[in-house]
Amino acid sequence: MNLTETTASLHEAYSRLALHNAKQKNAALLCVAKSIEAHRAEILAANKSDMANSRAKGMSDALLERLMLDDKRIDGIIESMKTVVSQSDPIGEVVAGWSTPAGMEIRQVRVPLGVVAIIYESRPNVTVDAFCLAYKSGNAILLRGSSSAVNSNTALVKAIKMGLAEAGENGVAGAIELAEPKADHSDVDEILGAVSKIDCVLPRGGKNLIQRVVQNAKIPVIETGSGVCHLFVDESANLEKAAAIAENAKIQRPGACNAIETILVHEKIASVFLPLLAKKLSGRVELRCDEKSFAILGGGEKIVEASESDFGFEFLDLVCAVKIVSGIEEAISYINTHSTKHSEAIVTESRENARSFQSRIDSACVYVNASTRFTDGGEFGFGAEVGISTQKLHARGPMGIKALTTTKFLIDGNGHVR
Repeated sequence: MNLTETTASLHEAYSRLALHNAKQKNAALLCVAKSIEAHRAEILAANKSDMANSRAKGMSDALLERLMLDDKRIDGIIESMKTVVSQSDPIGEVVAGWSTPAGMEIRQVRVPLGVVAIIYESRPNVTVDAFCLAYKSGNAILLRGSSSAVNSNTALVKAIKMGLAEAGENGVAGAIELAEPKADHSDVDEILGAVSKIDCVLPRGGKNLIQRVVQNAKIPVIETGSGVCHLFVDESANLEKAAAIAENAKIQRPGACNAIETILVHEKIASVFLPLLAKKLSGRVELRCDEKSFAILGGGEKIVEASESDFGFEFLDLVCAVKIVSGIEEAISYINTHSTKHSEAIVTESRENARSFQSRIDSACVYVNASTRFTDGGEFGFGAEVGISTQKLHARGPMGIKALTTTKFLIDGNGHVR
């Protein structure tokens, strides 16, 4: 890939897309959805090849699950696109407006970011989600997926481009490009240094990828974070409810960034709750326990003593750290120290503790009596997400259409001078 030529082409496509209204963009996206359906067999065959290659290289089952596409997931991708189509177009929205004392009219309106790059690992559904949200919000997008998903991503982008071409004058096929991943990651460094060529970059993946992007980027970054997520089981918790939430938050998709990695348990209910938890997760999740919790559980299948490095670590696997705390104060302090500011949860029947936890935990999403697995653009009603931002500037939490926009001020005068 010649990055200079590619970004020049993306900028030209962005300029064309800026002239399209919501009706045109929606028509193009529906054509893309039909194209993905029409090329379903090719996409699944490409994914099967990626799965076989990754399995041969020793990829864990949890990460293979992230990489996998099947008919159900293709259906989900298409439905997500239709949800985005049904949403209002944010471009041109007047965020604020007022008149100055001198009589000038000022409007703050929503506009696209421009040319956006996303660097991501596995999860080929991100290819479609990122494109769909970028296109609807008037942006051109450069995708750089991982080598493990190269066949899946190539097949998906081919289907997307064919759909845009079939949309005729409503489609801008040049608004999406896929960078072929290089083994030495030199292409990533080139993207990160593309000042004036790329307007912003989003990393979506594990800790190492995110740190590489944040530390080396010379262009603006919207940081979508790794997920060291916690569940705190309070003294007043309904223990059956807590065990069910823990099971869902850890097991449903252990390789996802919104799966819990550490369970904190109030010392007053630990002797009752921990055996219940161990039974609930028996044989499926390895529990790495601190000294107090290990003493209660006494070892057994997949019950091991934790090391200090297990706390604050993103396993992305069927492994979970367990720690006993003295109460909500220690839980809040611990979480704010060890989390990546993604998603945290408390199980409690105390309204006071619930509100204290939500107000004092410094993370993008804070749950009461619910699984952290709901931190997702689709679950939040966005249709799709380009990522989950753990930073505080520009966007935070699941990023839908509006997260890929900025604003500018339009000022109308009548010969005004200062």
